[in-house]
Amino acid sequence: MYQFAENLKILRTKKGLTQTQLANKLWVNKSIISAYENQQRMPSLEVLVKLSYEFGVSMEYLLGIEKCQTIDVTGLNENEISAVTNLVNILKNKKAQ
Repeated sequence: MYQFAENLKILRTKKGLTQTQLANKLWVNKSIISAYENQQRMPSLEVLVKLSYEFGVSMEYLLGIEKCQTIDVTGLNENEISAVTNLVNILKNKKAQ
């Protein structure tokens, strides 16, 4: 539960959303978002799917089961996908040094 709460808050703030703004997007009350982020409540499957779409991450990532995020390359051509992949690899190697 802790990992979900932490991931939700990080993703929400990275996207520049307040709890109220996220709640409005999901058609829930702001207090629900607060309860998620304070580990007082877990979302329904329906809300979890909506959160996954909203942030472009898997439900497994949201729940803390999967540790890596994915990058949506839909609409990119093979050269663009290769460039994104190369950039990710460069950044990973830079962190490892």
